[in-house]
Amino acid sequence: MAHRTILTERQRSVLFDLPIDETAMLRHYILADDDLEIIRARRRPHNRFGFALQLCALRYPGRLLTPGEVIPMEITRFLAAQLGLKSDDLAGYASREETRHEHLAALRDLYGYKMFTGRGSRDLKAWLERTAETARSNEDLARRFVEQCRATQTILPGITVIERLCADALVAAERRIDARIADRLDDEMCSRLDALLTETADSSVTRFVWLRQFEVGQNSADMNRLLDRLEFLQAMAVDRSILSGVPPHRIARLRRQGERYFAGDLRDISGDRRLAILAVCALEWRSAIADAVVESHDRIVGKTWREAKRVCDARADDAKAALKDTLQGFSNFGSALLEAYEDQASLMEAVQNAGGWSSLRGLVSTAAQLTDTLAADPLAHVVHGYHRFRRYAPRMLRALDIQAAPVAEPLLAAADIVAGTETTTTRPLTFLRRASKWHRHLNHDDGNRLWEVAVLCHLRDAFRAGDIWLAHSRRYGDLKDALVPTEVARATPKLAMPFEPELWLADRKSRLADGLERLARAARAGAIPGGSIEDGVLKIDRLTAAVPEEADAMVLDLYNRLPEIRITDLLLEVDDEIGFTEAFTHLRTGVPCKDRVGMLNVLLAEGLNLGLSKMAGATNTHDYFQLSRLSRWHVESEAMARALAMVIEGQSALPMARFWGAGQTASSDGQFFPTTRQGEAMNLINAKYGHEPGLKAYTHVSDQFGPFATQTIPATVNEAPYILDGLLMTDAGQKIREQYADTVGFTDHVFAVTALLGFQFIPRIRDLPSKRLYLFNPASCPKELKGLIGGKVREPVISSNWPDILRAAATMVAGAMPPSQLLRKFAAYPRQHELAVALREIGRIERTLFIIDWLLDADMQRRAQIGLNKGEAHHALKNALRIGRQGEIRDRTAQGQHFRMAGLNLLAAIIIYWNTRHLGHAVDSRRSDGLDCSANLLAHISPLGWAHILLTGEYRWPKR
Repeated sequence: MAHRTILTERQRSVLFDLPIDETAMLRHYILADDDLEIIRARRRPHNRFGFALQLCALRYPGRLLTPGEVIPMEITRFLAAQLGLKSDDLAGYASREETRHEHLAALRDLYGYKMFTGRGSRDLKAWLERTAETARSNEDLARRFVEQCRATQTILPGITVIERLCADALVAAERRIDARIADRLDDEMCSRLDALLTETADSSVTRFVWLRQFEVGQNSADMNRLLDRLEFLQAMAVDRSILSGVPPHRIARLRRQGERYFAGDLRDISGDRRLAILAVCALEWRSAIADAVVESHDRIVGKTWREAKRVCDARADDAKAALKDTLQGFSNFGSALLEAYEDQASLMEAVQNAGGWSSLRGLVSTAAQLTDTLAADPLAHVVHGYHRFRRYAPRMLRALDIQAAPVAEPLLAAADIVAGTETTTTRPLTFLRRASKWHRHLNHDDGNRLWEVAVLCHLRDAFRAGDIWLAHSRRYGDLKDALVPTEVARATPKLAMPFEPELWLADRKSRLADGLERLARAARAGAIPGGSIEDGVLKIDRLTAAVPEEADAMVLDLYNRLPEIRITDLLLEVDDEIGFTEAFTHLRTGVPCKDRVGMLNVLLAEGLNLGLSKMAGATNTHDYFQLSRLSRWHVESEAMARALAMVIEGQSALPMARFWGAGQTASSDGQFFPTTRQGEAMNLINAKYGHEPGLKAYTHVSDQFGPFATQTIPATVNEAPYILDGLLMTDAGQKIREQYADTVGFTDHVFAVTALLGFQFIPRIRDLPSKRLYLFNPASCPKELKGLIGGKVREPVISSNWPDILRAAATMVAGAMPPSQLLRKFAAYPRQHELAVALREIGRIERTLFIIDWLLDADMQRRAQIGLNKGEAHHALKNALRIGRQGEIRDRTAQGQHFRMAGLNLLAAIIIYWNTRHLGHAVDSRRSDGLDCSANLLAHISPLGWAHILLTGEYRWPKR
């Protein structure tokens, strides 16, 4: 049978090569006393050496030594030291092949190793068939098979045999899953699904392509287009039970394939697979479109409030002239009356002389109008959005499967009235809080329009808070279902919190008491580094830089020693060393991309913001259709993340990176990118960045300058909830111990969760003197700190909600839901969620402890400053890289924008790797010239330079 290649040479090497690093040899090749006794029973030194070597190879990687195999010198030295032999003693072992076979037979007999034959091989093949369904990739299955062979002491067969077995098992598993889904569909449903590939929508595209063309909108027309798709999919009535027993990653893969096939290509696929893809897409798109509907409603409500705020501001601006005239008029009347009073003259005559009673009456009327205008809030004008809501709201409420917690049942009843499913003449207000400002305005509501707007605005808030939810939704699902069970939370090893709240509270009380005493002593002695507390007021001095004068000259010299290089050659060089293109596997077969240069062209097009069309015109190797095919079938979020992880891991292992840190601290920050107003991904405007729409790339950067995580987020959202995503959802992030952020990157909830998960959160708070301290017993606070106290910690709330706090933290660790989604729900409506309130109280405790430590620890302040500077320096590199389209992100879809941001981050990481490696060579060259290269100076250089890299022009690749 022909060899079926599913692994790259690098992946085969990881599975089959003998280990040469010291850590692996210490783990696998340390010989026990009984091993040495058996080995020393061999008479000649080379036989003892060879016997020991075969034993080690059988233990790890678990294979036979091949004839003529060259044994690495590191291994021979390691074993020779244990055996009391010389490395050269191994040379005579290969002279007689029979001896090797005899030793193998002895090893099998003594240690129980068996060949891959007979019943053992049949059992392993059956195990492989079962495991293939849950394997996430070709490499994953091959690795599991190798580990199972080691566990059962089965000697590994040849790599070609393993690849063939794994390939066959993966194909069989794929067919079983396709058949499992297809068999659960009746004939009528099969016909409906197949019709998606032949029916047309809008007389332009097939129904299948039309359904997958959806994005979150921002107006009623966008909403109705989404509802058209949602109602169509609901009418199809595909039962979700057809996916029972199918692993989630298999469902995700089928969906991604459906999003890449053209309708004509999908029609040519075999029946079971075609039906499985169509059924999965119908179900997954139904949930995704419902989520998009809720998000679009959120944006429309936000737009309505912004417009109401602008109306208020505009009327206040218009009233300024009238306000000035009115005040001047009252000033004239007041002066006349005071003068008459002091002269004991007639007040009537004074009024007449100042303008008369009619003029005064007019001033009073104008003043009353101005008072109402200036006192008005946006609530007075949100009713203007009624017609916008009316175009889609009843239809939306009928289409969504909304479920509610008891606290939100009055709101759901009011929503049924808006939807028209309930007929009543009364308009209940029980969904409003007693102190709500809406009551005052609703008393003057004509035609119940404002009431409907109030219901829809509260509906937005309830979705954000999780008081109402959608069935089978990832983003707006039931929060209780999202949280892992308590028993799972207790078994989570990464939680830095005890299971009993009393233990945690006692520890925090002790730490707070000690910290307050230390801060009070420092305040009395005037010994607060860079600050002081005087009369209860905290004052902070600006932190000064601490960069040696010699550092700048050394940086210039080292960068002058770097070779100039074209970006194409740089990419090839880094890929030769790391093999990051191997992360881009085919979406259907899982085989790594074989067209390496084509893949690099695609990544370069993303990273430089050129797009595939411009890149096709600039490269000498591929046309647009070739690049488009590679992008469609190989580029996805998971592949980008895998490639980035490979580059980050490689860069952190370079000797030069150790001068910058140990990879255990990181900073995170958002970078704004302007976008187009057109397209399906309607981008948002943040006034902080001007009047053009845009998005933000929120990136985590380690102390070694590696940008190990990036997310594309709306320009208008708070950055703080996204801090934990980068820390918990990447391998590099889980190594972090200290996380830095700027002022917009912190909330009390972030303080709470980072502490509960064992991260030291260190934000640079711009308005730190205005932040208050929260204590368990404010009365016991030292008198020097009384002016800094903000309130008392609500200890009972923490204790009563401790089990759910454990569950929330464990859910984030498990990755069942991105931490940002959970934190955004907690932040949306804390007054209705005791869990959110409890987390806020924990955050206040942790923030108080942090402020105390910050004020007393100048080294902490400097570490945070250095970390944040590294993150901000990344912005300059990325601005230099996004040379295409004047730096504007013009992709029409949210997915395209995400790939553009991920590609830019990956390209930056690749450049950082190359710079790190060659700066190490430059340091060696500088040292050979007798120049100073002390660790103190090298800590101040960064691998973020790009002047030596040719980024523009034609992208010509060498023929290989």
